[in-house]
Amino acid sequence: MSFANFYNGRRGRFFVYAPLIIWIAIILILGSGPGASAQTSRFIRPLIEFFFPSASPDTFLLIHAFIRKAAHFIEYAVLAFLAARVFVIGQKHWILLSFAVVAVVAATDEINQSFYSSRSGSGWDVLLDAAGGAFALLCIAVFRRRKRRS
Repeated sequence: MSFANFYNGRRGRFFVYAPLIIWIAIILILGSGPGASAQTSRFIRPLIEFFFPSASPDTFLLIHAFIRKAAHFIEYAVLAFLAARVFVIGQKHWILLSFAVVAVVAATDEINQSFYSSRSGSGWDVLLDAAGGAFALLCIAVFRRRKRRS
């Protein structure tokens, strides 16, 4: 069976779409209570204390905030990659469709967070999420262009 036949079959579509759907579910679950700062602090704090034993409370908060914002960027870069995989990289408008998925999930996640007392929705986080997705899509596009040239 060729790859094209595998991809077009029901089983093939499942293996292409499932990671994207699962990743979106993980993002939306983490966007609710489990992803709150107080929750992530439980496992990030011991790591920070291990690597920076003499860190002040202010330094701890700064490092914790940086880790959380980096996680936003990375999780949406992964989302963009999985969306690009679904929209078959190289097909017409794959970048726009992939970025649209990133933007819709980011906005949905932040709106969802605004309903939790332990969270707050932020337009800045939507921009950070979109930047992570755009960065991944740019990397894919550059890699594809260089590969085509060689």
